[in-house]
Amino acid sequence: MPRFNTSDGLSLFYEIEGSGLPLLCLSGLTRDSRDFDYVLPHLKGCQVIRLDYRGRGKSDWAKDFTTYNIMREAQDAMELLDHLGLDKAAILGTSRGGLIAMGLAATLKARLIGVALNDIGPELDPNGLDVIMGYLGIRPKVKTLEDAANARAHVMRDMFPNVSMTRWMEEVNKFFMQKPDGLELSYDPKLRDAVEATSHAAVPDLWPWYEALSDLPLAILRGANSDLLTQACYEDMLKRIPTATGAVIADRAHVPFLDEPEAVALLQAWIAKMQ
Repeated sequence: MPRFNTSDGLSLFYEIEGSGLPLLCLSGLTRDSRDFDYVLPHLKGCQVIRLDYRGRGKSDWAKDFTTYNIMREAQDAMELLDHLGLDKAAILGTSRGGLIAMGLAATLKARLIGVALNDIGPELDPNGLDVIMGYLGIRPKVKTLEDAANARAHVMRDMFPNVSMTRWMEEVNKFFMQKPDGLELSYDPKLRDAVEATSHAAVPDLWPWYEALSDLPLAILRGANSDLLTQACYEDMLKRIPTATGAVIADRAHVPFLDEPEAVALLQAWIAKMQ
């Protein structure tokens, strides 16, 4: 099992598949490297590097939950590139991963080849943030993965229509682990404490972070039903960086799975610009 040690002593899990353009895949807030299972077969010509953030998936949990923050996770990502002997990489960032990519563009841009953002931007809709806080760090009331999949299919039926139960089962297997007394989260529940600790601070203006991407190959995906990245923000992003390419994925909310035909086409065209 490939792992590396961070500068503050945690052992983090990562995976590498394929060869070619180094492509670092960074997942959503509570998710892990499995976020990219669906798109992996479509990332031809890439050395795909997938990381489990600290406190998620197969990586160590931090003793200090305040290290579950974007800049520390960005540092972890760069330490992984150092471990692999890579000077730079392209980043495909889903949600939290996209925020990390923007933070790196503003601070360590020389290490980036290009960035693709999956349903994330410099402005976050408060409605979507409220939804996240509704489940973050909380064990589900249902006791089995099957019940969790059925519940998710029901809740998401309008925002993600025509998604198979097989896919929802795959999804809940990423979020939860079956235990004798019910379901446990696949990440450190103290991630909620970390988010709450920063929620009272003034929200920084992230547009400078985003605009730091201006001369890099940039692709932007938005779920048409997203409650986190608004259509207005998406359009503003394309306006501010006219060289960026974008796609709105029908029948998807936060976040697209990335194996939708429009998502695959956009990502493959983005990759081709860097090869």
